[in-house]
Amino acid sequence: MPTLEEIRACFAGDRFAAEAAGAVIDLAEPGHAVCSMPIRPVHLNINGIPMGGAIFTLADFAFAVAVNGHSGRMTVTQQASVTFLSAARGKTLIAEAKCLKAGRTTCLYTVDVTDDLGTQVAHLTVNGYTLAPRPAGES
Repeated sequence: MPTLEEIRACFAGDRFAAEAAGAVIDLAEPGHAVCSMPIRPVHLNINGIPMGGAIFTLADFAFAVAVNGHSGRMTVTQQASVTFLSAARGKTLIAEAKCLKAGRTTCLYTVDVTDDLGTQVAHLTVNGYTLAPRPAGES
């Protein structure tokens, strides 16, 4: 079973989420992950609040870590539904992904996004599709 540091090293390859957006992995367990992202000026829309794309990026990253972090298979987002609940007012966004159902080729996860003040920012359901076993040599 990979360590948290090994999972972080693997997902550093997700350059958009990790480098551009600044998402970090706080917890990674089979079927469960918590990721966070400090809210920076680049994440803000014209209203001065985090834009939906920034929120979705963090949520999709948390899903990817939860579904792939401890798996020898490669699963991608097939469909996602997001409901934005409230504007984030804190300094950090936090996304928690949880597996509801995992099958041979599909899975269903929920991802809840809050801010560091406890505000419920968004709720997602994500259907994943398993493509194939992960190529040899990749964690």
